[in-house]
Parts: sequence; C-alpha cells; structure tokens
Amino acid sequence: MHPSNLATEFSKLTDAELVEQVLHGQVQAFRHLMQRSNQRLFRMARGVLDDDSEAEDVVQESWLHVYARLDTFRGESSVLTWMTRIVLNEAHGRLRARRPTTDIEKLDLAASGSARVIPFPGRFGAENPAASASRAQIRQLLELAVASLPEPFRLVFILREIEECSTEETAQALGIRQETVKTRLHRARKLLRVTLQDTVSTTLGETFPFLGARCARMTDTVMDALTAAASPARDSGN
Repeated sequence: MHPSNLATEFSKLTDAELVEQVLHGQVQAFRHLMQRSNQRLFRMARGVLDDDSEAEDVVQESWLHVYARLDTFRGESSVLTWMTRIVLNEAHGRLRARRPTTDIEKLDLAASGSARVIPFPGRFGAENPAASASRAQIRQLLELAVASLPEPFRLVFILREIEECSTEETAQALGIRQETVKTRLHRARKLLRVTLQDTVSTTLGETFPFLGARCARMTDTVMDALTAAASPARDSGN
C-alpha cells in the first residue's frame, strides 16, 4: 500500500485501534497517535512546569516510555486519559526535583477565602480599545492569568475550559472525584474573575497555542529515537 494511503487509513482508526496497529508492528501508527494527542499533553505538561522547552521534553520522554510498555494498556480508560496521567506524573516528578510542593488544603483555604491570588488590571472589553483591537494581546493576558493559578485549579481549568473535557474525563485524568473537579473549576473561575473570563471567552481554544511545527518536531524526535533503538536489533539479526 502507498504510504499516503496508509496514512489515510490510520486517520480513520480510533486511538485504541492505533495502539493495536502499533502492537502488530505498524510503527507509523504511533506517529498518528502522537499527533492526535500532543496538543493536550503539551498543555498539561506546561500547566505543571510553566516552561515550553521542558514541557516538550516531558511529552517526548513520556511517549518513549509509553512505546516501550504499550502492551500494558488495558483499555480501562481512553488512551489519551492514560497518556495524560503519565505526562502529569513525569511533569510532577521534575517539579518536585525543582521545589517543594504546596499543600492542596492550604490552596483550597486560600481560594475559598477573601485572598486575591491573581492581580488583574482594572477592566477589559469595550472600554479598553487596545485590548479589543488585539486578540493576540488578550490571549497572552489570559495565558498569564491561567499560568498564575495554583496548579490544582490550573490543570482542571485547562482540561475543562481549554481542552473542553467532560467532568468525568477530567476526574479520570487527574485521579480525583468529579465533585472535586467541579469545586476546583468554580474556584479557578473565581480567581480569574468573571470580567476577564467573559471578555476573552472566544479565545479560550487558542490559549497556549500548539503550533504544527512544534508537534512535528516533537513527533519526529520520538520517531527518530525509536528508529535508532530498533537499528541495533535489526543489525544483530543479520
């Protein structure tokens, strides 16, 4: 089959079917799986680490680990949910090596009180011509605001509002109760302030943009590593 036709066939498969294809030797199916998932995984890693380069590295390392143990996937959750957990574990491991974590109970207490965690300029919208004239500036402002949220609220906000995941899927990905998802989302929205959220709601899907070049670079890096790892095995068999 011509490579372009094979790519078309892969595009019609579900994530679980792509996993099966990889397990049966179709390595290129792994490329399609990565390309489908990279945006969310990058956003989640970045949500923890607040660094583009390190987030890319985490996602790439996670894919390499996943490829090595893809046969352990049991289908108890979606492939993307499974990958999200792996990426979050890797990102949190790096974060712990950087600095001590903050007790979630302290964050909950701060969020439920009167403390303002995120400082904002006065108002936005029609009364602010500069903000209304530039979607890019508004998006940048929102990214900074989301990045300033305490991590537990930030990850819930990214999954629910930016990735548009359901409450159930978010709970599965983060390993928390659905009620906890709802509570943290409510507090995240409160911290972001209603005026800011209402003004830039149309740009939520564009926050932390995952450019095609970045996705291609990350995917090629992983595929090159897999090819290099497979070469010695082929050579030894000759």
